[in-house]
Amino acid sequence: MLAAILCIALIALAQPARAQFGAASAGAPPPAANQVPLTGRPVQNGSVAAADQPVPGAETSVNTLNPTVNVSGPYSGSAGSTAKMPFSGKLSLREAIARGLAYNLGAVDLSATVRQAEGHARSVRSALLPNVSGDIAETFETVNLAALGLHFQVPGFSFPTVVGPFNYMDVRARLSQTVANMTDVDNYRAARETEQADKLSAEDARDLVVLAVSGAYLEVIAAQARVQSAEAQLETANAVFSQTQQQFQYEVLTEQQRLLSLQNDLTKQKINLARLTGLPPTDQFEITDDIPYSPAPPITVDDALKEAFDNRPDLKAADAEVHAAELAKSAARDERLPSLAVSADFGAIGTNPGEARATYTVSGTLTVPIWQGGRAAGDVEQADAALDQRRAELEDERSQIEGQVREAYLDVEAAASQVELAEKNREVVAQTLDETRLRLGAGVSDNVALVQSQESMAGAELDYIDSVFAHNVAKLSLARAIGGAAESLPQYLKMQ
Repeated sequence: MLAAILCIALIALAQPARAQFGAASAGAPPPAANQVPLTGRPVQNGSVAAADQPVPGAETSVNTLNPTVNVSGPYSGSAGSTAKMPFSGKLSLREAIARGLAYNLGAVDLSATVRQAEGHARSVRSALLPNVSGDIAETFETVNLAALGLHFQVPGFSFPTVVGPFNYMDVRARLSQTVANMTDVDNYRAARETEQADKLSAEDARDLVVLAVSGAYLEVIAAQARVQSAEAQLETANAVFSQTQQQFQYEVLTEQQRLLSLQNDLTKQKINLARLTGLPPTDQFEITDDIPYSPAPPITVDDALKEAFDNRPDLKAADAEVHAAELAKSAARDERLPSLAVSADFGAIGTNPGEARATYTVSGTLTVPIWQGGRAAGDVEQADAALDQRRAELEDERSQIEGQVREAYLDVEAAASQVELAEKNREVVAQTLDETRLRLGAGVSDNVALVQSQESMAGAELDYIDSVFAHNVAKLSLARAIGGAAESLPQYLKMQ
């Protein structure tokens, strides 16, 4: 019995020494800097931008701007909105924008990205905060003394080779806290800057959604106006040529084909609008707003540029990404600095709860990096490359915004002149058509002149419709280029 007790005491003395040696020889390396992605721009592949395209079924008599709002990537789709936002079958522009902001995938995806960035920042922050844990251990053990290198030869005593089984329990709370580690501090700061950049990108996505939805709504308005114009022209053609020679009936067939083409385009535009706003992808709904011509808000190019540089969330996001990259580089440099951490535990250990005795440990660790195989230099090089890329992207973003503002401003001016010209042309053509009808009634003209005048009137109507649409899209593009389109849109489009 005495021999067993002596052996256990020797084991107790040997095991802490072994554990202490293991801790000293296998110390954890200092934390590494978190590397930011090489590019700071949103990872989702999607865009919303105005561009020129031909108008289906239209034969314009003057050179006109025929813009469309091209939407790609997640901005072209949406989650279903009718379950949480019941739909009456009539859609105003305000409601379309509200549905787009809530359910368009471009906004939804970036909102999820923001949540991920917030979670990542909290995870990184955990390295700076106290970490507390608790555990309960019950141990049953036998020990091979020979395997530990313990050999005793004492006359009159017989030492066993295997001691045990014996048991003990340990109830313990543990605390660890980083006191000073600049790498962890800068990692957290960089994560916060990245989080802020993602929030600003999500804010910019709102402007893109407004541009996409409003552009699609204007497309439907224009397509609907073209259909109504074609229907009117067809009715006139039927009335004029119902009893004329067969050679003039070709004009009726032409108007019918044009009407079918425009009706087909209207259906597609309504389906596209539904897809952007979370509605069922059909044309079985009615738009309630008509956006007529209205002058653009009086603003100079210089003022527009100043507002854009002050307001654009994507520019602010690019600037935040530069700050994040700077902090990531600082965190990489800080890997060469000493760090200090403390840890403590308190609990009770014994063979059973009744015999447990309180024990505790408090330790502080100062880690001084001496040589890490070049890891810090490699991390600094990676962070420096990312920083150069982010700075280049910031300069490009600023240049791109200036280009967008200037192009949108030019389009607004050109489209305004286009509307004025189309309005005057429509008045002249309408007067000419009336005079031709009077001459035909008086017998001093023939049906050929009337057909020609009627075709000119159809072209003038389409010119005016396309010009008003181009002007509205130009104002919409200017609102997006300046920033804050969701809030400023009523100033640019006379929304009901």
